[in-house]
Amino acid sequence: MKIAYQGISGSYSESCAKNNYPECETISCKTFDECFEMANKDSSIKAIIPESNKTTGNIGIEYLIFKFRLNIYAEHFFKISHNLLGLKGTKITDIKNVYSHAQALSQSSVFIKKNKLNEQVRADTAGSAKYVSECKDKSKAAIASSLSSEIYHLEIIHKDIQDNKDNFTRFLLLGKDIIQPENGKKLYITSFLFKLKSKPAALYSALQGMAINGVNMIKLQSFPEKNSFSSYFFLCEVEGHIDDQKIKNSLEDLNYHCEDMSVLGVFEADKLRKK
Repeated sequence: MKIAYQGISGSYSESCAKNNYPECETISCKTFDECFEMANKDSSIKAIIPESNKTTGNIGIEYLIFKFRLNIYAEHFFKISHNLLGLKGTKITDIKNVYSHAQALSQSSVFIKKNKLNEQVRADTAGSAKYVSECKDKSKAAIASSLSSEIYHLEIIHKDIQDNKDNFTRFLLLGKDIIQPENGKKLYITSFLFKLKSKPAALYSALQGMAINGVNMIKLQSFPEKNSFSSYFFLCEVEGHIDDQKIKNSLEDLNYHCEDMSVLGVFEADKLRKK
């Protein structure tokens, strides 16, 4: 399997891909857009994308989900363990500036403040590790994955420096072909997009069918249609397989209230949801 991810080698996205698909071939992309475009053009390539973080919330890729409408094959809750990386022999007292992605810096704010480090925002965590490796300056360190320390020959000065030790990012595996698992004795999630007809109490009316059929909604997120402040799409996820009668009935009722509706995928829920 080929999996496209945003960032350079050593990123958390690549770490998640290799952890869940050990035999995969990973493909580095500069942007999330490039990941989606690559998966959309070639059905042999999948994209692994961070969708939300337990600590800092949504990553902000909903517009790409709407634009490309790739099929979602799986979700993976991947534990994010931030590490302070520096040149070999570096001590915490040597470090003045710490480089990383804005979210990684935010998720490690207690450690950064405690050690009086200056935050330097960069495009990604792995890129920060590469930068520190190339600078050969002990006053500079990066916050990144343990995989980055191996790739860029850096030393882990401090492990697990994130504020929340139970820090997980939800990743989605997406692709062009529509593939759905058979309905079995597992916990499934059905994901879909919809745009409502313009009428009073439209959302209330549209969601009544789910309440009547006893469907458990686990995600409902709105985002504006391109070039509009008055037209919104909703990204929704419910517990259950699309072949379940209650899901079928709910989607049929919802469709009656929609201008546009698209099923994004049916996939097995990550085992972390069951804990």
